Amino acid sequence: MERYLSDPPDGGYGWVVVTSAFFIMGLTAAVFKNFGLFFLEIQSHYDVLNSTTSWVTSTTIAVFHLGAPLASALSMHLSHRTVIVVGGLLATSGMIIASLDLSLPWMYLSIGVLQGLGVSFAWIPANSMVSHYFRRWRPIAYAIASSGECVFAMGFSPLFQWLIDSYSWQGTLLIIGGLQLNLCVCGALMKPLPAARTSIQDKPVFKESRTSNKGTFQWSLLQRPELLLYIVFAILAAAGFFIPPLFLVPYASSLGMTQYWAASILSVLALADLLGRLACGWLANLRLVRNLQLLTMVVTALGVVLLLLPIAQCYWSILVFASLYGFLFGCVVAIHVTTIVDIVGLEGFDSALGLFMLLRSSGGFVGPPAAGWLVDWTHDFSASFYFSGLCLVLSGVFVVLVDRLVKKKKLKLPDSCTETTDHPILKADGADV
Repeated sequence: MERYLSDPPDGGYGWVVVTSAFFIMGLTAAVFKNFGLFFLEIQSHYDVLNSTTSWVTSTTIAVFHLGAPLASALSMHLSHRTVIVVGGLLATSGMIIASLDLSLPWMYLSIGVLQGLGVSFAWIPANSMVSHYFRRWRPIAYAIASSGECVFAMGFSPLFQWLIDSYSWQGTLLIIGGLQLNLCVCGALMKPLPAARTSIQDKPVFKESRTSNKGTFQWSLLQRPELLLYIVFAILAAAGFFIPPLFLVPYASSLGMTQYWAASILSVLALADLLGRLACGWLANLRLVRNLQLLTMVVTALGVVLLLLPIAQCYWSILVFASLYGFLFGCVVAIHVTTIVDIVGLEGFDSALGLFMLLRSSGGFVGPPAAGWLVDWTHDFSASFYFSGLCLVLSGVFVVLVDRLVKKKKLKLPDSCTETTDHPILKADGADV
């Protein structure tokens, strides 16, 4: 009978997959990360409050996360390649409709729903493919792939600002839609892992257990307390994650900086983000500490930096805090998805990632509007950073609880065959690689 090879190749065509995922991250997450450049333009165009404008972003975040289980399920039943191509078409359609400047509710529908769903359909399968192609080098492979978000964000910040000045924000959205059509090309490069014709009688029971759930979305994973606590961490982290990129440019502008100076902060942030992802991916690959311990340290430090950011009142001091924020944010992003493998194993990764993104949506949906409401109420952009930092510090507490549960489970099951990224790699027959 047909089965996918249970042992990831850890190289070969996997590096083509990583390259494709690199561009997918750049054409999705990097676009979103620079949406703060459009914030004041859209707000002044429609003459609405900060909280009202924030709903455009929060709708995108919510749909992006809500579409994750659907993207995971379709990837299992169709293919990762097909889902990414569909995601590219949806994202492009959303930007083209938004560029028509029909009305603010149409912005919610086009950028919020179509763009959000398109990004979800591209981002989720791309992450999954990288995890399936790599085992030993998974942390560094994912760090390289996710760094596409940073590399593209560095270039997009000045580019988008120049496009806005030259062609208006509507024309810029149309151009972005054209760029995102390249997601279809990236999807076409996502070749499925080769299938092996195997006989159940000839294979060990362990190999069969690794493949028995292929193609089935595992809702039963929600019964695992460690995954539920990790999802609580994700909800709180998502509430704080998406606020700083959205409000950094308006905050800098409120201090009297020009748009180009404010936009340059996002470029520096993206560079620091890139360094953080590569450094943390490399550190995670060394396995000096458990991934969950590393995640606790960096997410707590990230929250503290955001709580202190409002003391910065000039360009250079903001640049220092933005750099620290970018580096620590990159560290969190480099390991927070691959850590799911430590909790549920590779066989449950696709389903767990879908559930993780689905339930995390509540934090991403509420965070930006809540921060916008605080800014409207206090008339001070600093309130948004206090809120973001508090959410992230609190999220670190739940990572500690998850680490304790996972460690306790490993002590109870010392002979467990579940794959993690914190221990020596095991082959199907149990031998060390």
